[in-house]
Amino acid sequence: MLKPVVKRTLTLAALALSSLALGQAVNGADLNVNSGGKMYKSYLAAPTGGEAKKPAVILLHSFNGMEQGYKDLVDEMAGAGYVTLALGWQTFEKQPSDATVKALVEDGLRLLALRPDVNTNAVGLTGFCAGGRYTMLLLPQIKQFKSGVAWYGFPDSGGTATQPKPPTDFINDLTAPLLILHGTKDQPSPIASIYSYAQKLDAANKNFKLTVYQGAPHGFLLGDGKIANTYDSRDARREMLNYFGDTLK
Repeated sequence: MLKPVVKRTLTLAALALSSLALGQAVNGADLNVNSGGKMYKSYLAAPTGGEAKKPAVILLHSFNGMEQGYKDLVDEMAGAGYVTLALGWQTFEKQPSDATVKALVEDGLRLLALRPDVNTNAVGLTGFCAGGRYTMLLLPQIKQFKSGVAWYGFPDSGGTATQPKPPTDFINDLTAPLLILHGTKDQPSPIASIYSYAQKLDAANKNFKLTVYQGAPHGFLLGDGKIANTYDSRDARREMLNYFGDTLK
């Protein structure tokens, strides 16, 4: 029987947030990412100083768009040592096709590969809500990613013209480790669907970790478009950075 890590208790160790407070200076700026002949409004931040190549992460925002909290998170991740690119996948459509988003992510990888500060052998993928679904969907398909972190995604979503297949269809193709972060009070993406997804991953002998936040709703990273000052948000961000620290080497 699967035993996901369930976060319930606030501890002094959780308040320390050592993984989030490395304090590196960062450069962050809006930029356009060219994909399919269109320029997608995106945001990139990178640690400053040092000649060593650094790990990188591509971030896919939620269905609510590129809220300020995601840019703040990109800066936070850069401060922890990751060149981080948030792709504005909704620049032209509220719900683009899976093929369009996949092409944009691949073009984002090509952009990162042109940077002298990026270790192209240590690139991860993370996403939230619809971006969490894309993380589950694309991690098995794009082998350049070494690991992924899916925040409150939709493993069973598919079946439309723009979303022809759900992430569960690609479980057998998954080779990179995956961290899943989810709340028990998530109404758009019920926790039961996540437990079912985890059971399928386990049956296929895939490398994954499931962390469940008791009482957390959908979208618990943010509040009013900004990073929420809550235990769940802080702890999940630390979980993500620690996971990337272990898997992007």
